Amino acid sequence: MEEYSLGLVEGRFADIVWEHAPLTTGKLIKLCEEKLGWKRTTTYTVLKKLSERGIFQNQDGTVIVLISKEEFYARQSENYVERSFGGSLPSFLAAFTSRRQLSDNEIAQIQDIINKKATEKRPCRSKKDNR
Repeated sequence: MEEYSLGLVEGRFADIVWEHAPLTTGKLIKLCEEKLGWKRTTTYTVLKKLSERGIFQNQDGTVIVLISKEEFYARQSENYVERSFGGSLPSFLAAFTSRRQLSDNEIAQIQDIINKKATEKRPCRSKKDNR
């Protein structure tokens, strides 16, 4: 399973790209200088590293996103559950809730997710099928 993780600095860089993409490398260099205090070479080094990992791509001086922020963190979460709990989401939830009380709103949101997923998995049956 491919590893999806970012260090603190890589994460701050990725957030800049995700927020502004598509953007020119010139604009990215300026943003990284302003927000991170980086020189041009550092920006290019980190861009190259994250491009090699398939997250971003530099296409003729324009940086584009290959994996959205949401998709990246979804994959990272899947990897964590797989690695730490043998892929068992119920085991993860049991561990998570053993030390943290869920609010009524969080419980309702989780229940809504479960209900939607359960509905997606059920095939639609006509009245004829139920005979």
